[in-house]
Amino acid sequence: MVWRQNNALIGRASELDRLVGVLDAAAAGQAGAAVIGGDAGIGKTRLVTELVSRARAQGFAVLIGQCAELGDSLPYLPLADALRVVGDDPSAGPDLVEAIQAWPMLLRLVPGSSVGSGPESGSGLTQQQLFGSTLGFLAELSETRPVLFVLEDLHWADTATRDLLVFLSRMLQRERVCLVGTYRTDDLHRRHPLRPLLAELQRLPSVTAVRLDPLGTDEMSDYLVALGGADAKMIGDIIERAEGNPFYAEELLAAEGLPYGLASLLLARVERLSDPAQQLLRAAAVAGRRMDHDLLSKVSGLEDGELEETMREIVSRGLLLPDGDYGYAFRHALLQEAVYTDLLPGERTRLHGQFARLLGGSPAELAYHHLAGHDLPGALAASVEAGRRAETMGAPVEAHGHYDQALALWHRVPDAERVAGIDRVRLAVLSAAAAHESGDTHRAVHQVRELLTTEEPTAGIWERLAYYLIDADDEAGAIEAAKTAVHLASQRSVGLASERSVGAASARDHADRDLATHGDHDAGRILARALATYARALLWSYRHDEVKELAGRALQVARAAGVPDAESSALITLATVADIDGEVGQAKELLALASGISSGDLSIDLRAIFHHARVHYEHGDLAAAADIADRGVKLAHETGLSWSTYGTDLRFLRLLIHYVAGEWEQASAVAAEFAVRVSRLPEAVLSGYALFVEVASGDATVEERMAWLKHFWHDGFVVYVVRGLAAEHALWNGDVRSAVQHIEAVLEVLGPSEAAVIRIAATGLWALAELGESRPAQADDLLRRARVAATTGPGSAPRGDLGPEGKAWLARAEAEWHRVQGTATPATWRAVVDAFDFGFVYEVARSRWRLAEALLASGSREEALKEWEQAVVTAEALGAAPLRRALAELGRRARFSPPPSPSSTSPSSAKSSSASSSPADSFASSPDESALATLTNREQEVLALVATGLSNREIAERLFIAQKTVSVHVSNILAKLGVSSRTQAAAYAHQEGLASERPGS
Repeated sequence: MVWRQNNALIGRASELDRLVGVLDAAAAGQAGAAVIGGDAGIGKTRLVTELVSRARAQGFAVLIGQCAELGDSLPYLPLADALRVVGDDPSAGPDLVEAIQAWPMLLRLVPGSSVGSGPESGSGLTQQQLFGSTLGFLAELSETRPVLFVLEDLHWADTATRDLLVFLSRMLQRERVCLVGTYRTDDLHRRHPLRPLLAELQRLPSVTAVRLDPLGTDEMSDYLVALGGADAKMIGDIIERAEGNPFYAEELLAAEGLPYGLASLLLARVERLSDPAQQLLRAAAVAGRRMDHDLLSKVSGLEDGELEETMREIVSRGLLLPDGDYGYAFRHALLQEAVYTDLLPGERTRLHGQFARLLGGSPAELAYHHLAGHDLPGALAASVEAGRRAETMGAPVEAHGHYDQALALWHRVPDAERVAGIDRVRLAVLSAAAAHESGDTHRAVHQVRELLTTEEPTAGIWERLAYYLIDADDEAGAIEAAKTAVHLASQRSVGLASERSVGAASARDHADRDLATHGDHDAGRILARALATYARALLWSYRHDEVKELAGRALQVARAAGVPDAESSALITLATVADIDGEVGQAKELLALASGISSGDLSIDLRAIFHHARVHYEHGDLAAAADIADRGVKLAHETGLSWSTYGTDLRFLRLLIHYVAGEWEQASAVAAEFAVRVSRLPEAVLSGYALFVEVASGDATVEERMAWLKHFWHDGFVVYVVRGLAAEHALWNGDVRSAVQHIEAVLEVLGPSEAAVIRIAATGLWALAELGESRPAQADDLLRRARVAATTGPGSAPRGDLGPEGKAWLARAEAEWHRVQGTATPATWRAVVDAFDFGFVYEVARSRWRLAEALLASGSREEALKEWEQAVVTAEALGAAPLRRALAELGRRARFSPPPSPSSTSPSSAKSSSASSSPADSFASSPDESALATLTNREQEVLALVATGLSNREIAERLFIAQKTVSVHVSNILAKLGVSSRTQAAAYAHQEGLASERPGS
């Protein structure tokens, strides 16, 4: 570019400094992104060129990709462009080439790659695989050297590229990666799809927005002088007319200040070419911003010698530039647009037709040229192929667009089925599948329902409708559609069995097995999937008792017909039923079978492994759960699916196992992968998982994370995870009423049979106990809810084995209820300690805290000290700061000496000791001996009875006063003593010798 004379970058020092800051931060291990916006010709490419130069000088691996004006026709074009350039660049470095070759999904994007194109229809995970592969590729490459990835012209980006950019901007955190994107601000109309993406990106703290404004008068003058301008008057005129746009100023200078608009200026330069050169440049404009030399030669019809001379003329005028081994590129996109716009309609159609006839490679480009050339049969065939190609590349939005385009052309093309190579029903099903995979489930449902009204309804179509309705949370619709699918598929199987002379009475009994045995594989496949989907639809409905028979039948047909995805799905459903019914051993066996099947659908494979690990975890086998979860996490990573639904579920489960087992350093490492500042629901769910360990450890991140997650309290799952843990956080910080509000909000969204109710009810009862107010009805209701959830499964059927953790939380709820009533005993809390002692390290320690309080209240000081010391040691080792503070308070009131510091030098212990003062400092303080003197005689009498475990009603009867008066006395006592619960007040009474005095006894 002429502007690069003397390698001077004029007027962009502050913008470059900001970009260099992002680059330097990436080199230091803090990933970041920058988006550079500005009008066409304002200098975005020049600025990026300077940044790329500096990055290369610092040893960065540099990837540069460019979007094209074909829009959604070419998915992941800038990524494919960057990978292709690396393959063609001998200076790229072996580490960069090897890094790409390690990810087969990325190789699918590279033209000429030997990697297979994949199945006709994706599993719904292809895009997630590609996203995960790109993330893994950049992360692994950044371990060797930092990476700069530039995506130019995002205003032309396809949907898949836009989604990938958002994904990478969110997921890259500690990797040494810098992302940079450029876009034209003057191209962004009000509904441009890039607008919401930019708004979303600019909310992320890791993203820097840089806007290039017009250059000032002095800067423009320096720039024009650097270009060779010498006439002061002309320079002044150009500055006035160019309005701060460097590209426009350059063109005006080249035209010696002639009074043209920008398009006219550009075409004036074209018109100076010879006729053959003008014709060649027009053909190049139809090809796009870049063009292949051989293809351009064929379109132009010029002989080699004439072509070279003509091309040399164009290049010497700075209109086209050599583009490596690829061919040529227009010096600026504005130039290509001006030439293309100036084409006559017939000329444009003819040239597009020529490219369509000669073009090989991208079917999306071929479809584009066929449509522009009014070749509808060619456009239909190319659109179908482009849809298939987009599927294999993990671009479901683009695939759906291509398939929909083919459907729109269908009735305008004679003999469409032969031309397309596919029947219309299958094409519509593929389109609906692509819509579903892109997350537009409602569009998928609409397309399938429309298909049912225009084509002959089949079992396969009804099964797809049921499958999509399950994901759309339309339980009734899914059940009805699945029932119809099974009915139609069963009719076919019975008919086929009857044709083989099976008696009518026994036809149904033999049909399912006979169907597959005699080779009608398609019918067997459809029946197996219909049955599996029907069982899945009924699993959590009131017809839960029908699921076992249906899933068993699905398993039989799937095995006979050799349909591994239906077989695995049926096994998972059967295992879920067994687990609900308390047949834990059978559930584990079934899930072991399911997780050992390679179904051909990674979503089902990961789902099987997840549930296999989950069942072991929920029933207390932490070691087995950890091993199985690790296998799933490894599979998800290797296939690029770490951020898929079950990939993230497996990592969360692994975090939970670490958390329960007391491996908080490892749990924190997993939690750190989940972003704090989120703006999408899936990210909010992941972020909420991190709160388990962060709340328990008192991490400073909790407040910020909860502030961001507050925007997602409309979602039931987020409410359960986040507000449930927010209640615990509030309790640890003395905000009891906020905790009660959180609990009430969670219980509004949980169904009565959900096991999660038990933990939430236990936390709610903890809050009521801390209030120090008599709320027997509310406490009774919470305990009732916990007991209902512990005994009732889906459809009001009896729940099977609750599992050790569920039983432990129920014991905790019972104990907290007794705290509310003032009737807690050491035996009550001993039962909680024993229940959690299946390996839940933290909850054992937290229960020992309450057990120690109860023992003190009963006068068993030595036993209380023993439990207290064990809890302190665990809290110190874990780094459980809130629990450690609570134990310190109890230790001060009881005048316990601090236990010996843990000998462990683990990171958890180090974190614990650095979070506050030393253990000795925490526990050596004496209690406030003047607190007792602040109590009136009546309050001391009430406190003495509280210490005996009497309720407010019983105290009122003993002292012959109103129960409300007792409640007021208790509240005053708690405030004066500076404690937050009756149990703590009772412990203080024993410490001061009040408990031995029992007035009225």
